[in-house]
Amino acid sequence: MIAPACPHNRLVKHGRDRKGQQRWKCADCGQTVTRADHVRPLGDMRIDPAEAVRILGMLLEGMSIRACERITGIKRDTICDLVLYVGEQCEKFLLRAVRGVQAKFIELDEIWDFVYSKEKTAQARNHSPDCGDSWTWLAIDADSKLILSYAVGDRDADTCDVFLGRLNQATVGPTQVTSDGLRTYTHAVPLHLGSRCSFAQLIKDYASSQTETRYSPATIIGIEKVPRFGVVDDDRISTSYSERLNLSVRMHVRRFTRLTNAHSKSAKHHAAMVAIFCAWYNFARKHETLGKTTPAMAAGLASHVWSIDELLDATSRV
Repeated sequence: MIAPACPHNRLVKHGRDRKGQQRWKCADCGQTVTRADHVRPLGDMRIDPAEAVRILGMLLEGMSIRACERITGIKRDTICDLVLYVGEQCEKFLLRAVRGVQAKFIELDEIWDFVYSKEKTAQARNHSPDCGDSWTWLAIDADSKLILSYAVGDRDADTCDVFLGRLNQATVGPTQVTSDGLRTYTHAVPLHLGSRCSFAQLIKDYASSQTETRYSPATIIGIEKVPRFGVVDDDRISTSYSERLNLSVRMHVRRFTRLTNAHSKSAKHHAAMVAIFCAWYNFARKHETLGKTTPAMAAGLASHVWSIDELLDATSRV
């Protein structure tokens, strides 16, 4: 009598092969199998997944590409390819995962950086249109600290429309939005968020000169709260959380650190690293003001603190 073959219904994880594919072991017969429906987190890249997680962790703690190369021995071209692939996956993942958030108070701000060279040099030397000033637009939920939307581009109406369009898709219900004094927001916020939104701007006046040193921020000499649309709670007109988020970006992403040569050399790699940071910040980084939880947990989008390995697995399935 021939015994029936084991159906391998009770599979448990059993490590990975040298190509990064998940291996499985049957708890009944002990045979090792490979599931065909498994998706490789790094696509066709042959870098070891553990090394990829290690490199991403370094990059997200403020290290430069070349510093990662010196420590890990992985060539910088491979690291750049890793950033580009994971960043593209993180962008798709964020658009699908950050949905249906009931954010009562939202703060908007933009952070400046440059790609390859600053705008004045790019124009003088006739560099490609991707070179020069780059602006990263960020929207944060003041309660959960979740990054609701982001966009990378110019400080113009087109990028603003993309940014606010994503914000509208990510949130539901009534909300109060506060931005800085950028004029583009004045008509764009009510246009994209509609009647469910109350909108105000916090306009800061700066001194004309920087009194201490050349690199010190200008002194704030006045603040004006300007309600623009809807019924606004004056006590919640603030951009403090969004400005603190800007500091986190500059501290965690080396490309944003001022007065270094670690700036981005490619616009697509710059945008990819921003996407990686936003996904990591939302799902894998414990926020100090939230205790032992992440913004995604506070917003009800996750049940636990994700590891970078879990984040890579989630982004590979979008």
